[in-house]
Amino acid sequence: MKGNVWDFYAPAYNVFMSGSKRAYQEMNERIRTVIKNKRVLELACGTGLISKAVADASRSYIATDFSEQMLAQAQRGKRPEQLMFSKADAADLPFKDNSFDVVIISNALHIVPDPERVLSECKRVLARGGVLIAPNFIHQEASHWQQIWTQALIRAGIAFESSWDEESYAKFLTSHGWKVRRKQVLKATLPMMYAECIRRNR
Repeated sequence: MKGNVWDFYAPAYNVFMSGSKRAYQEMNERIRTVIKNKRVLELACGTGLISKAVADASRSYIATDFSEQMLAQAQRGKRPEQLMFSKADAADLPFKDNSFDVVIISNALHIVPDPERVLSECKRVLARGGVLIAPNFIHQEASHWQQIWTQALIRAGIAFESSWDEESYAKFLTSHGWKVRRKQVLKATLPMMYAECIRRNR
């Protein structure tokens, strides 16, 4: 993921995501139940749309991003006392093995060059019985106008390294050692699949 692209778009990110507000509200309600009193790590947190809404339900919550400007936006305004923001590369995390009960990575696996490595890092830092929450845009199920919007984003410099539909995204997660225990397609600016996973093997 190129940090400078996201640094450039950070001030306008919340405006773009406003069209997905209802989907995030629905998703955040579920996330709050999963992370209750848990140690949570969020990767690619952006401007903190999820972390600020759910962190108060956790025991502790570290929200990371590769973009300094995204983090600067995230740190504005009020935030729960459990929440800490930190810069980190999702493919090379600076955390010890088995450090977290829940890892969240939302709408990022499709834009990283090596999503398999990111998932491997998620496994490494998750404690036994940990949960991966990995909602992601599913571009192949987008409408005609949503596909036009995707192409506009690509022309704006936002690269989509992977493209999945509901079935292929679930298979991608499964093929890399995860059992998808809960999934739901949510209506958003682009169709988004909520995926909640546990490790298939240890």
